[in-house]
Amino acid sequence: MKSHRLAERVRAADGFDLISVDVFDTLLLRTVRSARSRIVHGEHLFSSFLRERGWQIEPALLSRTRQEAERVAFRSLAVRGSGEVRLADVIDRQLRLLGLPASLSAARLAIELEVEKTSLAANRNLAGLLRARRAAGYRIVAVSDTMLSSADLDELICHFHGRDVVDQIYSSADQGCTKRDGALFARVAEAEGVPLGRILHVGDDPHADVRQASAFGLTVIHTPRPVWFSYLRKANGGLVAARAALSRPKRGKCSAAETPENAYAFGRLVLGPIVTQFCLLIWLYAAEVDACDKATLLFCARGGVGIREVFERVAARLSLPLGMPRQNFMVSRLVAARAAVMVRSASALEEIAREFRGRSFLDVACAFGGGRYELPEEWKQPFRADVFYAMLFDDRAKAVLSDVCRQNALFERHFAKLRGDARRILLCDTGLYGSTQRLLASAFPALQIETIQFARSNYKGHSEEHFKQVFGLVVERNRYSPLDVRSSVLRYWHLIESLFEPRVPSVTSFVDEGEDVAANCGDIRFGISDASRGNELLSGALSYVDDLPIDGGAAALRDADPAWVRLKQAITRPTAGELRCLEVPGRSVDFGRSDVLQALRAEQPQPVLNRLASLRFELWREGAIARQFPILKHALLPMLDSIHSVRGMMARQH
Repeated sequence: MKSHRLAERVRAADGFDLISVDVFDTLLLRTVRSARSRIVHGEHLFSSFLRERGWQIEPALLSRTRQEAERVAFRSLAVRGSGEVRLADVIDRQLRLLGLPASLSAARLAIELEVEKTSLAANRNLAGLLRARRAAGYRIVAVSDTMLSSADLDELICHFHGRDVVDQIYSSADQGCTKRDGALFARVAEAEGVPLGRILHVGDDPHADVRQASAFGLTVIHTPRPVWFSYLRKANGGLVAARAALSRPKRGKCSAAETPENAYAFGRLVLGPIVTQFCLLIWLYAAEVDACDKATLLFCARGGVGIREVFERVAARLSLPLGMPRQNFMVSRLVAARAAVMVRSASALEEIAREFRGRSFLDVACAFGGGRYELPEEWKQPFRADVFYAMLFDDRAKAVLSDVCRQNALFERHFAKLRGDARRILLCDTGLYGSTQRLLASAFPALQIETIQFARSNYKGHSEEHFKQVFGLVVERNRYSPLDVRSSVLRYWHLIESLFEPRVPSVTSFVDEGEDVAANCGDIRFGISDASRGNELLSGALSYVDDLPIDGGAAALRDADPAWVRLKQAITRPTAGELRCLEVPGRSVDFGRSDVLQALRAEQPQPVLNRLASLRFELWREGAIARQFPILKHALLPMLDSIHSVRGMMARQH
């Protein structure tokens, strides 16, 4: 808005009891320096500060942990749907991850404010107009969506404008609500004792300062920054990110030259840093949830049992506090689907149709009911989702429905006991699609159920509506891209599943044991079930965790970079030794079925063209190529990688 028009509107603002003004890009004008650039600059200053006091932590590592802490916190906030991330919490978690004392938080926050002072400019024209209105008897308040506290905003405003511009400051971080959802406007009106319709608001953001303010009844003066300004800021952020990527050190315990001699050594050298990184991200997410909600953390059988084993050791080793209750959860997609079927959920039908494609209604009945049934002839027909509920809830299938109801009732008892009075349920699992969360959320709509998992991918091609409640902490991609080293796990996902799963059957049935409910998987409670028994890869990863020093978070994050490079190499260009290390046992199909899939099928004497054609059925194609074509692999593996590169580029274009 032109300065003369702004002056006219502010001077004409009679008939209001309160004037509220946005802070950033309104009262204080940001330069083209991006948020990423400000973080990087601040962490360089903080690294120097630490070096003078005996801590050697490079700026790049500080920047990455800060950005990860923010990323995870805002993702948790998006699921919650309200509230605000506090910078003090982000900095505290960053320090804890790196093994630094909490007493350094004040120094880091002071650096943050100093960086802000070099990245802002005073909007003197607006400040002058507000001073005139204040002198005329109007009360002026600053209202900001920010991670900074009101005290921090006060320091910044006073630095540029002195103390005669605003009477009070309302920060979303302090108030726990935002302009983005409009609740902060209501909070200001209540605190000031002024009706919403008697407030004039000045701000730049089209959503928070205009649409939401107007929706709550405020009169708005929109002061947008030029469009080109946001483009310059994004360009600045992209440049900083590119520099960081190019300068990232490729060092750590796991160099590309090292060749682990067995699965235990591979687990320790390669998977140890990676699973530690994963567990640090779990802690970041759970800590944010724990700070604002009454929640419980449930580790889903089977993969969650191994994840918890690593997580508890990482948390204990690095002294990461977490008050949130946590339990191992006897659940599976089949069990969750039963619960969803009982409320006739559409998501359950989609899952069943995919899992039982080409099979009969009777196959579904046997899997869900857990018995053998004499059913009418139509149950022997191929499964069709559109008529399944009508058939299941028909009197002629009452034996099946009775067993399904009984099993679901036992599961609900188990679920209720674990969650207690928590209404926010945080599931932890390996991945990928988040079927368990999707099914449980449809079965228990009164609960807020979300999932944090190693990776998230829509490999099923189903609805992604539930993805806002499913967070892939390490990877979020629908397909592997050679340009994204972490996405290499999508080429051999069964490795990740096998890494964390104990040698117990998938949960399919429950029995009543009086006060408790037991399942066919046996006793998987933490401290009783040992997920590493017979699992050399996990045993090696745990040995890495056990040898971390108290400040080992920084070491683990440094080691994770070369470990990811090494894992990608082992998955996409495996040597004979890596094939031996990474070949996992047969993978059960689950969902109430006994089918078993082999990650690497046994070699069979057949013509070369037949072997090439059969590769499309392999779970780990690169491993199959390396095993079956020891000479041709030097041409076939690069060719396969090129195909994935093209697919990755095409996927980005769409």
